[in-house]
Amino acid sequence: SSASIRERVEHARGVQRERFRRHSIKANGEMTTRHLRKYCVLDTESARILESALDKLGLSARAYDRILKVARTIADLASEESISSAHVAEAIQYRALDKGYFRM
Repeated sequence: SSASIRERVEHARGVQRERFRRHSIKANGEMTTRHLRKYCVLDTESARILESALDKLGLSARAYDRILKVARTIADLASEESISSAHVAEAIQYRALDKGYFRM
């Protein structure tokens, strides 16, 4: 329902506010490279999936950073502390759809 989605979003925003309380940013989308290294650590499988997507889709370093930010947000929405391979895969799908890599 809309109410449960709103609750998840508000919770994720709270997590981000807490994460960045000592920084000059408030949300995952504002993360710098330094923040990405600290808050978007990937396990081996997640890193492999992301590297494979970068190669196959010809994505840039900027796209890499954006995918990490979206994966971090997906993990926050799921109330998970770590980014999993499923979060990375979902973020890649959004990026691919946004850029039209998959045509319907």
